[in-house]
Parts: sequence; C-alpha cells; structure tokens
Amino acid sequence: MSSWSARRVGLTLLLLVGASCAHAPRPAVTRPQDALVELSSNVQLVDDGESASLRVALDQSLIWLRTRPADHRFVYGPREVTAGALVSALERLRARLTDGMSSLDVSKAVLEDFELLESAGGEDGTVLFTGYYEPVLEGSLTRTDEYRVPVLSAPDDLIEVPLEPFAERFASERVFGRLEGKRLVPYWNRAEIRGGKLSPRKLELAWVKDPVSLFFMEVQGSGTLRLSDGGERRVGYAASNGRPYRSIGALLIQEGVIPREQMSMQALRAWLAANPTEQDRVLDYNESYVFFRFLPGAAVGSLGREVTPGRSIATDARLFPKGGLAFIHTDHPVKMADGSVQWRPLSRFVFNQDTGGAIKGAGRVDVFWGRGPEAELAAGMMKQKGRLLFLVPKPRVPVAEAAR
Repeated sequence: MSSWSARRVGLTLLLLVGASCAHAPRPAVTRPQDALVELSSNVQLVDDGESASLRVALDQSLIWLRTRPADHRFVYGPREVTAGALVSALERLRARLTDGMSSLDVSKAVLEDFELLESAGGEDGTVLFTGYYEPVLEGSLTRTDEYRVPVLSAPDDLIEVPLEPFAERFASERVFGRLEGKRLVPYWNRAEIRGGKLSPRKLELAWVKDPVSLFFMEVQGSGTLRLSDGGERRVGYAASNGRPYRSIGALLIQEGVIPREQMSMQALRAWLAANPTEQDRVLDYNESYVFFRFLPGAAVGSLGREVTPGRSIATDARLFPKGGLAFIHTDHPVKMADGSVQWRPLSRFVFNQDTGGAIKGAGRVDVFWGRGPEAELAAGMMKQKGRLLFLVPKPRVPVAEAAR
C-alpha cells in the first residue's frame, strides 16, 4: 500500500527465516522481461476462495488500470500488453463472474481470455510465500496511565535525500537524516526516540498500551487503533528514521533463546511477553523506527486502491505487472478447534496490488490476509515454497482478419 508498501519489510526479514536448497544458484532476475517464463509443469487452477471476493479485488485493479493511458505497456515476461487490452480482458472476465460459482467455472471464465506464464523464481528457482496483515491495537487519542506508549507522526526536521551520495552511510532504500549545522547526519535511532529525544515536539498521534504490539505494527507499516470509546482510526506509514533494519528474530536465534526452526512471530511475541526486562534491549537492537499518519479509510496497497484479504498479493514492482491477475499455489496455516495448527493448500486467483521492502526478486510473494486472529496466524507463520503464475491476456485476432 502506498503507506504500507513504502515501509513494510515483511515478517520473513523480521524473523530471518529462510529455506535452504540444494539447487545451484541462478543469476538473480533483474529485468521484467526475464521474470515470467513458460510453465515448468502443468498446474490445476483450483480456486479455493469465494468468487465474490475475487470480483472485489478485480474491481480495484480495474479502477486503477483505467487511470493508465490506453497505450501504456505492461511487461509480462516475454510479452507486452497495453493497458487498454488488459482492461478489456478484465472487463470481460468481470462480466462472467457471479456469486457462488464453482472453482471449475471460475477457471473456465478466466481461461477464455487469459493464458499462463510462470515466475522464474529466485536464485534457487523457487518462490517463497509469506503473509502480512492489518494489526489492531487498543489505543487512545490522549495519554493515560494505561495508554503510555506514543504513536508518533513524522518530525519536521526529518530530511529525505537521494541514496547515491550517502550509500556508505545509510542502509535504506529511502534515506532520511537530519541537519547538524550544514552536515547531514543519521536521524535518531530507536533507543534515542524511545528515550524521549522527540518528546518536546508533541508528535503524538495517539497512545497504545504495548510497545511490542506497536513494534509489530511498524513492521507491517499500517494498522488500526481501536479506541476506548469504540471508534477506530487507521494509521499508516509516513516516514522512517532511515536507520538500517536489523532482525530481532536473528538476534534471539544467535543468542540461542529461540531455535531457528521454531522461530515465528508468535514465538517472538511469546518470548518478549515472558521476558519483559529484555524488551527494550531486544527491540532497540533494530535501530529502524517508523513514523505514522492517520489514513482516511480502508487499507490500501501500492496502487492506492483497497487491498482484499486473501485476494491481494505484494510482489517486486520492478518485475511483475501492477494490477495484474495471478494465480498462487502454496500452503497456509489453519488453527484447529483444539488449538493445534495444520497446514492446508492455498490455491487461488489473486491480484498483484502491493509491494514491500523485503519483497524483492522473482522468488518472493507476500499474501495480504486482512485483520483478526486468523490473519495474524497466517502472517506470522507463513514461509512456504510454492508457485506463482500470471495470467496474460490472449492475443486478440482483429475483427477484419477473423471475418476472412
């Protein structure tokens, strides 16, 4: 999302959890022309979602695509498609989709106008799927004994500068600093901000109870504050302090307190809750800090349009067509009645409507899960391999030629 994607680093980076593989490394994909290739094997297009949610996501992509010039060209690997052709194909699909359609009927409707290309994957040739969600925090617009942790807006002395001249001093895609006289220096780090460096500025948008929950909202880049009067206010990314992001999950793995194979957002939160005297030290290890702003409505993605739970994905915006129709096949966690977690197939059509700071390369996908416990579970635990395919409109035969 414009607020979300500008910041979101992804829980995989937060936890430093990755899968090793035995494949020889491939050159990293750097061009959109190389990001999509012919299918490596057959795939069944079994959509396990509701057709109504697919229509909602489709409508959001259509709204954005209609703002593009009709001759704007989108790169689908070896193919190029104009915005006009993409809009026409999606409008025809939209007309075919109705509530309650079977998976088979949805697939037939899609394949009337679209054909498949597959992601080239990462250096190991595979695609890693993670998830993100919209956290909900209890908050207050005024400070009380219960609500004491500030949600800060961006300070006016935070200066954004081009990365190139400062590449050796900053480790961020968007570089921020502050002036000391005529010299640009890195902005205050997390520990300094937490310690009150900005307190005199009166930057507080709101207050929350729990610094750990606020930290995780920073990682997501957006969230909802549930106020004591029953109302809600959405907040999203405004800026960061430009400090390098350091994984607290990696820190606790290195310290031997959480085994790598057991690391998840849930494991991190449980450890921090059980070790309150260690919270400041661990959180301050990540010097990066996020400033927020109030959002006027629902969560939006990098297209500036609302994202749909389970139907919107984030990919590398340099490689894959924005707003495009895609299909994903992987696994996701489901909490059972007895509290255990089982992994179930995730197989559905989605739309490429977001991006993120850690979503780099042809081998990364982040699935938006919305809000609530199930969304938090999926976002916290997903780090699964799978397949990413994009649906490219079939070439249309000109009417005059077809009539011959």
